[in-house]
Amino acid sequence: MNNTGILEIKHYSKSYGGEKKAADDVSLTVMGGDIYGFIGHNGAGKSTTIRAVVGVLDFTEGEIYIDGHSVKEEPMECKRVTAYIPDNPDLYENLTGIQYLNFVADVFDISAADREERIKKYADTFEITEALGDLISSYSHGMKQKVAIISALIHEPKLLVLDEPFVGLDPKAAFTLKEIMHEMCEKGTAIFFSTHVLDVAEKLCNKVAIIKKGKIIASGTMEELTEGHSLEEAFLEVENEK
Repeated sequence: MNNTGILEIKHYSKSYGGEKKAADDVSLTVMGGDIYGFIGHNGAGKSTTIRAVVGVLDFTEGEIYIDGHSVKEEPMECKRVTAYIPDNPDLYENLTGIQYLNFVADVFDISAADREERIKKYADTFEITEALGDLISSYSHGMKQKVAIISALIHEPKLLVLDEPFVGLDPKAAFTLKEIMHEMCEKGTAIFFSTHVLDVAEKLCNKVAIIKKGKIIASGTMEELTEGHSLEEAFLEVENEK
């Protein structure tokens, strides 16, 4: 297992005008092999932080490093080793599924043999191989999400970032994604994902951070945070304390 910090967020803050900060002095480290859950209510600052990590949102306060590279100073180096699955994937609807996946593979300069093997593996796993020749505009939300997940896995990222990844997936696809996440972590990938579904986080994560009103109010290993209680109990306890 990789013991270096693949993702390091240091004193990151972000405000959208006015005094109130959507993210306030957020610091955390995701190591290779971690499945790190980022939990909090809607509006707590999860998506604001995640969008800064993946380079979608500019920021001035703090630093974010991916695999030792600064998101501000070396964005392309960071994006080469990162994959991002947003909560509502925005795909090119005028392409077919296979055209879109090949487009992403071209962006990351993936060889013909590697892309064919990976696309086949994941399309079969998510049971969408038959639909890859159809236009994305004809896909259901769940199908689009599966294509977005496959496109994120094509270049075998060192950091996988997901925003509410299980919303919109059927139970079988959600189970498949969890299995893939475990498989990737065994190879040393770092996974950082937001969720407000606490039982999913409890079963899946080895580390967790709780964010409230833009501030991290608790973080650590699952064992440290729960201390024999459920994650839900621990979450409610620290939420009420802060």
